[in-house]
Amino acid sequence: MKEKITVTKPCLPPLEEFVPYLKQIWDNKWLTNNGPFHKQLEKELADYLGVKYISLFSNETLALISALQALDIQGEVITTPFSFVATTHSIWWNKVTPVFADIEPEYLNLDPNKIEAAITEKTRAIMPVHVFGNPCKVDEIQKIAEKYGLKVIYDAAHAFGVEKNGNSILNYGDLSILSFHATKVYSTIEGGAIISHTPEMKHHIDNLKNFGFRGETIVEEPGINAKLNEVQAAYGLLQLKYVDHFIQRRKKITDLYRNLLKDIPGIRFLNDMLAVTHTYSYFPILIDEEKYQLSRDELYEKLKEYNIYSRRYFYPLVSEFSPYRDFPSSKKENLPVAGDTARKVLCLPIFVELEECDIFFICETIKQL
Repeated sequence: MKEKITVTKPCLPPLEEFVPYLKQIWDNKWLTNNGPFHKQLEKELADYLGVKYISLFSNETLALISALQALDIQGEVITTPFSFVATTHSIWWNKVTPVFADIEPEYLNLDPNKIEAAITEKTRAIMPVHVFGNPCKVDEIQKIAEKYGLKVIYDAAHAFGVEKNGNSILNYGDLSILSFHATKVYSTIEGGAIISHTPEMKHHIDNLKNFGFRGETIVEEPGINAKLNEVQAAYGLLQLKYVDHFIQRRKKITDLYRNLLKDIPGIRFLNDMLAVTHTYSYFPILIDEEKYQLSRDELYEKLKEYNIYSRRYFYPLVSEFSPYRDFPSSKKENLPVAGDTARKVLCLPIFVELEECDIFFICETIKQL
C-alpha cells in the first residue's frame, strides 16, 4: 500500500455541525465547571447507556484514581496484568498494592478462580477489565466479592454501549469506569466517566473531581481537578448522534475480517459472546507460531513492510514493567495464560473509514505470509 494503514483513526463528526456548538459556547462564555453542555451530555449519555448516574471526567485515568478514592480503598486490589498500564497505575497512585491474577483463555478477562486464590486479609477490592469489550464473568465475580466483603470496580474502557441480556454491562459492580479517548468507539477527544448507582455516590464523585468543594466556601475532602470542559462536552453531544453508525460500520469490518481469516491455519480470533450486544472496539487475533509458521512478532514486523500497522495489544504485560515486575504476584509462573496471550495477541486495524479493499489486502497479506 502507498499509504499507511494504521491500527486506528479517530471518528470525527462533520466540522460544519460542530461550529454551532462552539458559537453557543462563545455566547455563553461558560467554558468549564459544570456548564450547560456538560449537564446535557451527562443526561443524554445516561439515557443512551441505560445507567442511572454518570459523572464526566477529563480522562479515564483520573476517573479510575477517583473511583478508588470514592470507595476509600486501601490495602490490596486484585487486577489483571493484561490491560493498558493505566489500570494498575491508578491503584499505585492511591498508595494501594496491585495484586495480579491470571486471565481465562477464551475472552482474556480475569479468571474468577484465580481471583479467589489471590485474596488475602489485606484485599479490599477487585478491579477487572472488560478486555476488548467482552464482558467479564460478572456474576461469578460478584459472588466472590460478596463472599469476602470486597468492592468491585470495573475498568470498562472498551465497553461503551456493551450490553448483556439487554442490560448495560456498566450496571455491574460498585462502579464502572469509561474511557472517551480519541481512538475509542465513542469519544470526547479526551475524557472518561464513572458510572455509579445512587445519587449519594454521584454527589461524592462529583465533589472529588472538583477539588472536594461542596458549595462556594466548604471543602469536604481532598479532591482533584478532573472536570470535562464545555468544548469536549459539546463534541461528545455531537459524537453521540453518530455513534450507532460508527458501531454498525465496525461490525461490518469485524464480520469481514472473520470471514476472510477463518481458514488460515494458526490464526484465532475471539468469537462474539452469546446474549451480548457488542460495539466492536478492537479486532484482536492470536497467532499460533507452530501452525502459522511465523511468530507474532515476526508477523508484526513483516506487516509493516506492507505499510500495515497493527498493535501488540497488550504487550508486555503490566506485571513485566519495571514498577511492578518485582511484586510476588508478577512471577511468570503465576500468570501463564496472560503471558502466553501477550506473546500471541495482535490487534488488526479497525476504524470507521477503513475500506473493504484495505481489509482484503490485510487479510491476503496475512494469508500469503
